[in-house]
Amino acid sequence: MPGTQSAIHRRRKSVPRRETQMAERGDETLVHTLKKVAAVLKQAEIPFALGGSFAVYAHGGHSSDHDVDFLIRGADVDRALEELTAAGFTAERPPEDWLVKVFDDDRMVDLIHRPIETPVTEETFGDTVIRPVDAIHMPVLSATQLMVHKLLSFSQHYCDFARGLPLARSLREQIDWERVRKETQHSPYAEAFLVLLDRLDVVPEAGPSGEKGTP
Repeated sequence: MPGTQSAIHRRRKSVPRRETQMAERGDETLVHTLKKVAAVLKQAEIPFALGGSFAVYAHGGHSSDHDVDFLIRGADVDRALEELTAAGFTAERPPEDWLVKVFDDDRMVDLIHRPIETPVTEETFGDTVIRPVDAIHMPVLSATQLMVHKLLSFSQHYCDFARGLPLARSLREQIDWERVRKETQHSPYAEAFLVLLDRLDVVPEAGPSGEKGTP
């Protein structure tokens, strides 16, 4: 019914308070750890951007993940670990060569310097917006870049579309879908996910010239 569809559309466009969304997840202690890491990086003047699920929440969206990710430059990894260790965190260098980890008791934070096999650069930090995270303002990766990172994380070893659907649905109006298509066009997994979004009427299908079709 037209009236029902309009009501659903209005509910979709309304963005709940970010603090409420985070509290609903029962992650108050994880948010506290996130704020501590951000404070240390700010104090040390180490450039960073919040990524992962908490970046999605900072934009007013939803995520199926449960993690704290910060993006930093590879050149800043050693200094970041030094500053965070001095602040009481425990540092770990895992076998994966694209990130390091710090722990606040049993709460883990990933410091990622090469997401999706692409080094973090000043251009990465240029693709951020300042958002409040539990009353602390910090640079947050753009909704478009979050979607790109999610799609390019899919592979033959990991392809859980259920992890990407909440992000796509809740942030769809903030995402530049043509840019997403362009930056993920080499991935068959990303292509399949975008077809799924089209079939679910989440985003319009791209036309033959690359322009969006009519919803």
